[in-house]
Amino acid sequence: MRRPTAPAALAVSALLTVAGCSGDSSSGGAPPSSATAVPTASTAPAAGSAEVVRTVATRLMSPWGVAALPGGDLLVGSRDTGRIVRVSAADGRQSVLGTLPGVAAAGEGGLLGLAVPPGDGAGHVLYAYLTTASDNRIVRVPVDDGRPQGQRLGTPGTVLSGIPKGTVHNGGRIAFGPDGMLYAGTGESGRRGLAQDRKSLGGKILRMTPGGRPAPGNPDAGSVVYSYGHRNVQGLAWDADKRLWASEFGQDTWDELNLIEPGGNYGWPQAEGTVGKAGLKDPVQQWRTADASPSGLAYAGGCLWLAGLRGERLWRIPLRGAGSAAAPRAHLRGNYGRLRTVVPVEDGGLWLTTSNTDGRGSPAADDDRLLRLKVT
Repeated sequence: MRRPTAPAALAVSALLTVAGCSGDSSSGGAPPSSATAVPTASTAPAAGSAEVVRTVATRLMSPWGVAALPGGDLLVGSRDTGRIVRVSAADGRQSVLGTLPGVAAAGEGGLLGLAVPPGDGAGHVLYAYLTTASDNRIVRVPVDDGRPQGQRLGTPGTVLSGIPKGTVHNGGRIAFGPDGMLYAGTGESGRRGLAQDRKSLGGKILRMTPGGRPAPGNPDAGSVVYSYGHRNVQGLAWDADKRLWASEFGQDTWDELNLIEPGGNYGWPQAEGTVGKAGLKDPVQQWRTADASPSGLAYAGGCLWLAGLRGERLWRIPLRGAGSAAAPRAHLRGNYGRLRTVVPVEDGGLWLTTSNTDGRGSPAADDDRLLRLKVT
């Protein structure tokens, strides 16, 4: 399907019939796609709708990380240039904060995840996950809105270094959890064995204090490793009960949605998808890689929303406790191309970025875009 141009998206909202996120017995929305529920999903979800209400920003270059600021504006990072822009939620106006030094963009590496710490009511501190010439690392960056445009970023300070880098599988998503700790999803950089090596930071979910120390309560008190056996984690989200979920790229067969438990072994490279093997954590949901290739993950309205790159669709996974309430359903299929990052909005809606200028997409004239979705 041809992707709509920005003027069309601004003039006419794309109203999509979707299933709601409650777990009652009424039905509605698009038919289930090729996702596989593990375990078998229960009752059908309620009918509802989601509306792409507007295209907020266009012509973003290789957007990857997105961080919401107090007041609603967004910081968007460019993977390939290392530049960070502030996007006005009101009118989409873009102002350049600056370019992070030391970003060595190549393949899937570059400036990746962004996060603003909780309690920073003015947005004066930004955390970033980036690829350098030697590793992937997390840095803390002062932000000063009193400086001239393009010079608002201070000198980065390293929070955590030594995360393995590669042409592929750099992970990159960072987020602050409900506990105030900083979490990071990493990749095994194409070296499969690192995922099972508990001493390596590759192929893991990491949990640390805002200063980069092992967080209290980690499985190993002296390590930031929280879970292992991951191939390439690019999505992190917490549900209403503060459970951590992660999206993970498979290789040839199954992409995964995992419920993360401290110290859990999620199987890679011994397992891809559901295997039912003792000692390994099976995914809660899995998709054929052509239908997902999941990056961003967000929780809103009782559902997880998973952004698909190769799949070019937004997956909705209704939750019931620690499992799914129904089979996942796909939305925006082929409408906007590759989808990278999805972020919840305080009013229950979603921000969503496309990823067509990342070297693997077919960009339209106004790509890449930041979309605003209303979920009802």
